[in-house]
Amino acid sequence: MAFELEPLWISLKTVLSATLIASCLGIVVARKMASYQGKAKGLIDGLLTLPLVLPPTVVGFFLLLVFGKNSWIGKLLSLVEINVIFSWTATVIAATVVAFPLMYKTALGAFKQIDQNLLYAARTLGASEGTVFWRVTLPLAWQGVLAGTILAFARALGEFGATLMIAGNIPGKTQTIPLAIFFAAEGGKMEQALIWVLVIVGISLAVVVTLNYLSEERLEVRDKRWKKFNFKWGSKLIFKLTAILREELPSVLEKKQHIRPSPSLEMDILKKNHGFTLEVDFKADKNPLGLLGSSGSGKSMTLRCLAGLETPTAGRIVLNGRVLFDSKKGINLPSCQRRIGFLFQNYALFPHMSVAENIAFGLHYGRYAGLPLSKVERRRRVADKIALVQLQGLENRYPHQLSGGQQQRVALARALAIEPEALLLDEPFSALDTYLRSWIEKQLIDTLSTYPGITLFVTHNLEEAYRVCKNLLVLSAGRVIAFGPKADIFERSARLSVAQLTQCKNFSRAQAISPTQIEASDWGCTLRIIEPIPSQFTYVGIRAHHIVFTDNSQQENSFPAWLVQTSETPHRMTLYLKLNSPPTHANDYHLQAEVYKEKWALIKEHSFQWYVYLDPLRLLLMSL
Repeated sequence: MAFELEPLWISLKTVLSATLIASCLGIVVARKMASYQGKAKGLIDGLLTLPLVLPPTVVGFFLLLVFGKNSWIGKLLSLVEINVIFSWTATVIAATVVAFPLMYKTALGAFKQIDQNLLYAARTLGASEGTVFWRVTLPLAWQGVLAGTILAFARALGEFGATLMIAGNIPGKTQTIPLAIFFAAEGGKMEQALIWVLVIVGISLAVVVTLNYLSEERLEVRDKRWKKFNFKWGSKLIFKLTAILREELPSVLEKKQHIRPSPSLEMDILKKNHGFTLEVDFKADKNPLGLLGSSGSGKSMTLRCLAGLETPTAGRIVLNGRVLFDSKKGINLPSCQRRIGFLFQNYALFPHMSVAENIAFGLHYGRYAGLPLSKVERRRRVADKIALVQLQGLENRYPHQLSGGQQQRVALARALAIEPEALLLDEPFSALDTYLRSWIEKQLIDTLSTYPGITLFVTHNLEEAYRVCKNLLVLSAGRVIAFGPKADIFERSARLSVAQLTQCKNFSRAQAISPTQIEASDWGCTLRIIEPIPSQFTYVGIRAHHIVFTDNSQQENSFPAWLVQTSETPHRMTLYLKLNSPPTHANDYHLQAEVYKEKWALIKEHSFQWYVYLDPLRLLLMSL
């Protein structure tokens, strides 16, 4: 009897169909589950992966219940004369059901490994969810997706029990290779069974070898291959229609979009999130606004709400007259429509794109200029931004080939290239070495001086905020505790918490003893005051660099002082001082004074007792 090849063709046809279906469904479901945070997430995930742990015959039995003639699906199909049970379609269904969990779990793992800031960055650059998936998510997760596809193929190829239950063993129709092996061995045809075993082993071995190859460290080569594929096929398809529009519509319309009114931002929101409540209300103009506060105070959350990466519980956000969010009116524009550039703390550069491609990313979609830009215009704008941040010659390098400072400049150029109405900087210098910060900071200040939009600058570094920003917003535990010009906040802090956050080091409990005098109980002295004493006054403070060393012991607010200990930095000395009497131990001090080392060289030559002068104009009268 001749050896029949029908099981091979049936298996290949079944497996290819099942793999295609399982892969598409697995990618879609995994993408949804990667971002889903509902309470039923664990249950849903368990149901999706259940076929992995159930015996195949149990899976087959459930499929019989679903597609059998007495089921509602079976009855519905019978109305159009379609019978699934004991057909080739049933073999595809069985193979798909058992292969899907492998594809789903592998793709889910690949998607979860992607830095979410990359996806957020793509959205703020104007990309729709579909574009984010095709140009960022899939290129970064392609190895995991391909591995899942191969595993799904292998599982579908070896499916036996569920197929036998729902499709039977019909030669030339539903008999796959696993079924052919079982029934050949059962009928004593061992040579025929062995041949089929060798065939399926050969196919499976090829799958394993391919999977091992993909696991090797050839990332750069494969990324370049994928990038070429991605732009040749994906990008070409995505932008084909918009390219037609570019050729037909006059470019003068693009220029009209660049005319903007004087920049303005109004933000009044409430955001509740896992026991933390953010409540901010402020306005900003063209002057950069610095957001100061300790970790967890709500600085980054404020930026994320403005960019549309987080949804406030209630409130309103208006940028240049456009309502981005209004809880009462049900308005919540997606990130891709907000016209906001976001410079993330880790820069969030797309690792599979070159410097030029990163900068050009947001220029393809036309969400900022009103229309997609022509190729010539995109190239011009990319070249302008590369020159602006002084990265000429690095256009074709990839992020991993750049230093931290270069990456930061690419991220800044990418955010500015789309000409956003607001630029959000989330601790942009935190990942830089100290020697780079000064140069990058100066470059940022120069860039912002010509930027015609709103700038919000988040930092932990007080001096950075003071140099970069004209106005400051101070946050504590999710609430605004100070807002205004930086000079007012530093020189006239009205609250103790604000002074502490702005690094004032000297405080004392105090009370008024006359309209012009206060008693600083922790310092053990009485101070003359020039300015009116606030009604809620409970503390007095003075910044370390405002303490003056004097030879005039008769001057008001001058007190004898003894040095307790010192602390040294490259350029300054911090002196720990006790007033009115010598110290008794190392922590017995009242004030910290900061002086340059040149001044310290003169002071230390004087014998004790020293005198310090607390200038009435420098004293901070604060409430708790």
